Amino acid sequence: MTKYKMVFLLLCLISINLHAASMLSIAVLEFELKDLTLKPGVPAEIKRTASIKPLLEGELRSAGYQITDIPLSAQQEADSGVGYLFDHADVVAKLGGQFGADYVLVGRLHKPSFLFAYVMGDLVRVSDARLVGKFISESKGPNAELTIKAVESLTAKIDDILEHRYIPPPPVKH
Repeated sequence: MTKYKMVFLLLCLISINLHAASMLSIAVLEFELKDLTLKPGVPAEIKRTASIKPLLEGELRSAGYQITDIPLSAQQEADSGVGYLFDHADVVAKLGGQFGADYVLVGRLHKPSFLFAYVMGDLVRVSDARLVGKFISESKGPNAELTIKAVESLTAKIDDILEHRYIPPPPVKH
């Protein structure tokens, strides 16, 4: 290998490492379900709630954010009950710091009616334990496609606070 090829390879590796080091890291906690309907906690709503975190992580990843995994056991250990993490940015920041995240998103599916639900998220900056954004996206009906659109909307709102690089997928025509 020639000296120039070696230098080029070295510069490429440095560039890749600098890019990786500059990527913002976001941890997305498991979403909680707050179901206020007359029939709360049905399996379909539990399944929909569980689908939000991986959908959101996928959208954030597509925009170039690094996703930091926080094990469910660590989240449960930090949590002291329904809504606790929403009200305690300091606890969320400490949890994110343990796993090397720059930001942590605490999420909830709030369902006040059978007709609609809100995908909600609080974004906490780990470095100063500051709540930097409160986001809400409405999802009308239990349809999975509508939940995906709500997650895309939530991703756009998060990205507006951070780096403005997310481009939502175009609408699907049926």
